[in-house]
Amino acid sequence: ADNRPPMLEKDMYDSWKSRMELYMLNHPYGRMILESVEQGLLIWPSVEIEGVTRLKKY
Repeated sequence: ADNRPPMLEKDMYDSWKSRMELYMLNHPYGRMILESVEQGLLIWPSVEIEGVTRLKKY
């Protein structure tokens, strides 16, 4: 099926890596997915004000 990511073959890692990047970039949220893979999960900072925790706004 064309709707699943390519499988990893150990002797073809470089080819697999470039195919996987293309697969991610062709996804609607591809850039976000690729950055998450390369940099780790995005954790939004939070602040607590008067006992209420909310996301920090910049």
